[in-house]
Amino acid sequence: MPITQSAKKALRQNTKRRVKNLAQNRNLKDAVKEFRKTPSKEALSTIFKKLDKSAKVGLIKDNKADRLKSRLSTLLTKTTK
Repeated sequence: MPITQSAKKALRQNTKRRVKNLAQNRNLKDAVKEFRKTPSKEALSTIFKKLDKSAKVGLIKDNKADRLKSRLSTLLTKTTK
């Protein structure tokens, strides 16, 4: 357990951030899974928005967001043909 006051505060901050990050990550994964089941143009735009926001705040890396966006758009084009 932390002893100093600053270490206690850091622990509180880390706990709050971890909970928030886990919730955001779960939300993103669920959205991607849902899109894979039923791909649509509207869902793709919302997924892109979520991926960009996640990359911006550092939840995932930029290249991962780009890779997922590419794969999901390819999936949409394959299903629409």
